[in-house]
Amino acid sequence: MKVLSERISVLKKENLLSIVILANSSKSKLGMMFLWLFAWTVCGLVVLFNYFSNTNQDVKLVIIVYLSFWLYFEYKIIKAFIWKKFGAEKIWLQDGQLNYQREINKKGKIYSFDSHLIDEIKVIEIKNTSWADNINQSFWIKGGERISFQHQGKTVFMAMQIEDNYAYQLVGELKQFINKENK
Repeated sequence: MKVLSERISVLKKENLLSIVILANSSKSKLGMMFLWLFAWTVCGLVVLFNYFSNTNQDVKLVIIVYLSFWLYFEYKIIKAFIWKKFGAEKIWLQDGQLNYQREINKKGKIYSFDSHLIDEIKVIEIKNTSWADNINQSFWIKGGERISFQHQGKTVFMAMQIEDNYAYQLVGELKQFINKENK
C-alpha cells in the first residue's frame, strides 16, 4: 500500500487498484466546524422561539422567510459536518469494473462503471481567480471534486478537495490500470 497523504492511500495488486480518500484529516478544523454548527443552530432556535411570542403579522412573515433560509443552511452544514467527520471516498478497479462509493460509517451506494466504456479521465482544473472554485475547495463545504471521466455520455465526478499533485497522480494510476485491464 502506498500512502500519498494523510487523506489518500492507494493499494495496487495484480488485478486490483484500490484508492481511499478520507474526507478530513484536521481535528482542529472539525472542532471549529462543530462550533459553527452549534452557533448556527442556537441562532435559528432563538428566532424560532421569538416567532411564537410575537403578535405582529409582518414580523412573523419576516421570521418565516428567515427560518426557511436558516433551515436550508442548517441542513447543508449538518451534511458537511457528518461528511467531514465520518466520510470517505472509495474507488476500486477490478474485473473490468470501476466502482465508486461515497461512504459514511461504512454505508453508501456503490456505483459501478464498465472500464471499457470509460473515456476522458482528467483532472478538473481550478482557477485561482474563480470565486466558485475557491468556495468548492474550502473545508467548510462538501464538494469540490477534482477528477472526472465520461461513461456512456455521462460525466462522473470524484476525489473531493484533493490537491493538484495528488489529483494528477491518481489520474495517472487510473489510466494506467484501465489501459492494462483493457488490453
